[in-house]
Parts: sequence; structure tokens; C-alpha cells
Amino acid sequence: MKKIGIIGAGNMGGGIAQKTAQEGLSVVIVDIKPEFVERGLNIIKSTLQQAVDRNIMKPDDVDRVLERIHGTTDMAEVKDCDLIIEAVFEDMDVKKDLFKRLDEICEPQTILATNTSSLSVDELAKATNRADRFVGLHFFYHPAKNRLLEIIPGAHSSEETIAACKKYSMLTGKTDILVHDAPGFAVNRFFIPWYVEAIRIYEEGVTNIPTIDKAAMDAFGIGMGPFKLMNVTGVPIALHSSESLGTSLNPIYAPPAKLKEQAESGELWPLDGEVDQSSIQMVADRLLAVVFYVASTMLQEGVSNVADTDLGAKVGLRWKIGPFEMMNRVGIDKAYSMVEEFLKKWPSVEIPGPLKKQKEKGEPWDIRYVRYEKDGNIGKVIINRPDAMNALNGVVIKQLDEAFASAESDPETKAVIIESTGKAFVAGADIKFFIDCIKENRLDDNYAFTAYGQEVFNKIDDSKKLVIAKMDGLALGGGLELALTTDVIVAAPKATMGFTETGIGIYPGLGGTQRTSRFIGKELTKYLIFAARILSAEEASAIGLVDYVFPPDEIDEKIVSMVNEGTLKPAKGKADEALPPDWKKIKDWFVDENIDAWLSGKYVDDADPLKSGTAKAIDSKAPIALEKANGIIDEGFNMPLKEGLKLELSINKEIFSTKDALTGLTHIGGKPKFEGK
Repeated sequence: MKKIGIIGAGNMGGGIAQKTAQEGLSVVIVDIKPEFVERGLNIIKSTLQQAVDRNIMKPDDVDRVLERIHGTTDMAEVKDCDLIIEAVFEDMDVKKDLFKRLDEICEPQTILATNTSSLSVDELAKATNRADRFVGLHFFYHPAKNRLLEIIPGAHSSEETIAACKKYSMLTGKTDILVHDAPGFAVNRFFIPWYVEAIRIYEEGVTNIPTIDKAAMDAFGIGMGPFKLMNVTGVPIALHSSESLGTSLNPIYAPPAKLKEQAESGELWPLDGEVDQSSIQMVADRLLAVVFYVASTMLQEGVSNVADTDLGAKVGLRWKIGPFEMMNRVGIDKAYSMVEEFLKKWPSVEIPGPLKKQKEKGEPWDIRYVRYEKDGNIGKVIINRPDAMNALNGVVIKQLDEAFASAESDPETKAVIIESTGKAFVAGADIKFFIDCIKENRLDDNYAFTAYGQEVFNKIDDSKKLVIAKMDGLALGGGLELALTTDVIVAAPKATMGFTETGIGIYPGLGGTQRTSRFIGKELTKYLIFAARILSAEEASAIGLVDYVFPPDEIDEKIVSMVNEGTLKPAKGKADEALPPDWKKIKDWFVDENIDAWLSGKYVDDADPLKSGTAKAIDSKAPIALEKANGIIDEGFNMPLKEGLKLELSINKEIFSTKDALTGLTHIGGKPKFEGK
């Protein structure tokens, strides 16, 4: 995955090209006329300039992105690309003609992909002689910003092709879900009937548009209702999508007369009017019911699994929770009744089998956020909660326990990799859980969660198999603590990590005060925890906290090859003489006799800017958290690890009962004022 071709310089093609280039890959973007290419490049430049104006990017960053994009009208310039993504007009014949030509032009190893949102991947693959290297890659608007990517294998797509597409997804920061080649794929399959049902409610005269939009916003946790959303994306597009699914599936998906009228009028939906609060629940129930029906049908047809369907809704549509999570929240019995009531209007349509079975079992859907997979002799424990930055909560910890047990007991696995999807490895624990426990006086629940987390982490630490943390994103607090339980941490250059707990009124409670000090010593551990310093992968490697740093396009292959060669070995810790000069200085600063001075703010006005900056960082942290962390590190350092972990846990209730803990946890991202209480 070094060179990517994009065919079509419109909004979708340009957005895909921009995102691909932003992540460091070379891009060739092709269109039929020079003015089309130029327009596409100008749109990319404009979008990047917006990022500069919002201080998201720097001008130099934009220059580097644009240097990676080459626009042309010569199709032959994509012949040596590793992957070519088509993003042209949604017409089967146009796309087939394009793929036939690309098949003739391109090198045998090139993978061809369609960004179609509605056409059959298998049918398009027939235009080529490389069905094994043909796949659907469905991006969502705006592709430079929306992180969801549906990977749709055709009937003959090879495992190597699917793996290559997943690698492209990882390299470009996308969250991918694997979807069967079916009408609407996964997300549009339930999104389109969602807004179609909203139009039916309006068409029936049940209530007005503002009420329907408000009910949808409340029920699905979104900032824009279906009618306002159609106004933004285009009413004709909504009509086309509904017509396509209605023809392929059943009348539930077909466009109501009101949608056809609105599209033909060329007008937007009227959004004015008062919200009728008395109709909110009824509207919400109908919208939920159609989503529950479609999601269960997709499961029955094997279009998408439970976790990926929910992930698609949360990442692609930005719904607060996914369809199956919603069913669990309202209760399976009620969800079944809602679908049953909805289908009374459609007597020829049956309640999907999976929903019937779930009702008979009387259990919520089992939504897997952590799963175990096997890749040859390598086991993979994959945390898949990217919409929440893979944050740890009770469910995730339990599933981590189960998935790792499967990996540990698998006799065919030589090593186990713990990895995550999305842009974070694990961004700590679920803060809302902590806040709820404090406010509801449930500190016993918080203690139990932490104790169980330590238990699971100890199982990973004690494993007889080689365990590797693949860290290619953010690892904060519990995420870094999880990584430190493994034998080897392999990071990509973009990985960042640190212990931020003292800045939110607590201290690392899943082993951070204990395992860290055993790898890099008390001095640097105190510095990292007191100052809440965020490290790059290279910095973490320089002090011996990370074992290896590999480029993102090589990290997987490096891990597998080194495991099989027996050369992937722990390399944590650094002798003093091997530390970079600044880190050696910091280590000397944080010896025992200086700690009181650091905690009392003595060095805030020091002449050394590094020292004064560090002192100011520490001075902004919670005093009780600093004091407790210091004592736990000192006392635990001289104990066996398991005893040190028990010590760390023993102060859990005490620290979470402080006023500073609630202050810090409820001011994430702000500047909490700690009182030392």
C-alpha cells in the first residue's frame, strides 16, 4: 500500500484522495477533463485551508499533503498502483466500462475497488478478469472526515485482497466493517428506511416535520433529524436511494408519494412549525421499530453482524448508540412488540427469525466489543469500540478476559497480539462510570471494577505465551497500563501514550504505579505520573517504555516475521548512559530527596525552562492524587509486583471519595481547580 489511484475527482473522489494523502500515501487522481481534475484539486486545497484556519493543520502540513497528490487525465498513470478506487457516477454501465479498461491497463497485482453505494459488487467484478482482486469500498460523506469504511467482498474476492483493504483502512485512519454484498450494504440498509418511515409519518398527517425531527434527534442521539438531513444531502438523492432499495427488497424501503413530490418540486422540506410534545414518543417508536426490523433482517441474511451494524450506525451516521444496543436498552420484549406493531401495515412481511429467537431466550443481544481471531499461528485479541476510543468499562474488561482466555488456551497459537480498531489503542477507562459511581455513592462498584481489571491484567501478565501489544494510536491511563502487562510493546510512530490521571484528581489504578517503575525506575515513573507527560512512540522507546517502533505499513509483517524467527524480545528499560541527555537530567531531578520540593512547587520559577515547565505542570495537578501516587510508588517498589498491585488497589475508595476526584473527572479537557480535599 504505497500508491493509490482514485478515478473521479468529484466530491467523493476528491475526499478519498485527500484523506489518503493526509495519511502519507501517494495518490494519483484521474478524471476525463483537465478542468474536472483542476476543480477536484481546488476543492481539496479549500478543504485543507479550512483545517489551517481552524488550527487543525499547519501550512507546511498542507504542502506535504498536496505534494502527494498528482492529478491527471491519463488513465495509464494508475497502472502500477497497489489499489485503485473508483468514485464515478452511480451507473452500472459506466462503471463496468471503466473497470474493463482498468483491468486491461493495470498490473496483475493491482486491486480494483468500487465506491458504489447501491450497485452489486459481484456484477461489477464480472467486467474484469480479476474477480479475486475486486472489492467494494464504500466511503461515507465527507470521506476526508467520516471515518467509516464498508469493505464489501465479492463472491470471489481473495483473503489477501480483503486483508490488503483492511490494511488500507488502517493506514488511512478509517474504521472498517465487513459487509456482505447485498442491497444497501449495511448502513444504508437501515438508514434509508429510517428516513422513509419519517416521511410516511408526515404523509399520513400524524404530526409535522419539526416534531418528527425532534423525536428522531432525541431517540437516536443525533444533532439533525431526517428532514433537515435530507435538505442538506439532497432530496433527489434520498429518492434515488429509496427507489433502489424498494426495487431490490420490499415495499417497506420504497419511496412514499410525498418523497417523489418533494424531489420533483426541487424544493427543500419545510422545517418551520411548533413541536408537538404529545406525539414525540409515538414517532420515536415508529422510527425505532423500522430500524429494529431492518437490523434483525440483516442479521438473518448475514449482511452484517451485531457489533459491526452498531459500529456502522455510530461511526457512519453518528448515532449515539447502534440498533442492537437500542434494542437492549428498551428491552427485547418491547423491541419485539414494537416491530410486531410496525409490521401490521405490512402483512406479507414476517418478523425476522433472529429477533424471534432473541425474544424466546429472553436475553439481550450479545454485542462483542472484544473478540478473538486467529491468523495462522498468531492469536489476536481485538478491542473494537472505536466510537468510544476503545475505553475500558465493565463489559469490555469482561470480554477482554474471555477473549484472552480463548487465546491462552488455543494450542495452535504461538503468540498473542492485543490490538484495537480506530485511532486509539485504548484511551483509558470509561469516565462516565467513575462519575456515576461517585455521584450515586457506589464506590464499592468502582472498587470491584478496578479489582477485576487488575485480575484480568494479571492474567495477561502471567501468560506463558508471548503477548504483544500493537499500539498504533492513543494509549492513555488504563490503555498504557494494559500495554504494560504484555511482554512486548510494538508501536507505530503515530502512537502517543501517558498517564493523565493526576490531572483529573486520581492516580493510575490498573498497575501504572507498579509495572512502570519496574521497567523504567521510580524516578521517571514519578515524572510521567506527576506531570501527566504525553509521550510519542519515539520518546517512549528512548526511555525503554516501548520495545519497538515500526512504520505503520510494516508493523504487522514485522511482528509476525519476528515472532516466527524468535527475534521479538522484550527490550524495556534503559541504562542511565543510554538515556538521552534530557531524560537523564529528568531522572536525576526525581530522586527521592527532591520529591518534596517538586510536590511543594519549589521549582516553578527555576531558571531551567524544562524544570520550571515541569514544575508548573505538576503544580496544576490534584495534590492528594500526587501524594498518594508518590507513596504507592515508593512503598510498592520494594514489594513483589502482586503485593504492590494490592497496595495500589487498597487506596481506590479513598482517592475516589475526594472532592478533587469529582472535580477532575467532571472537567475533562478543561482546567479543574483542585482544593486538596
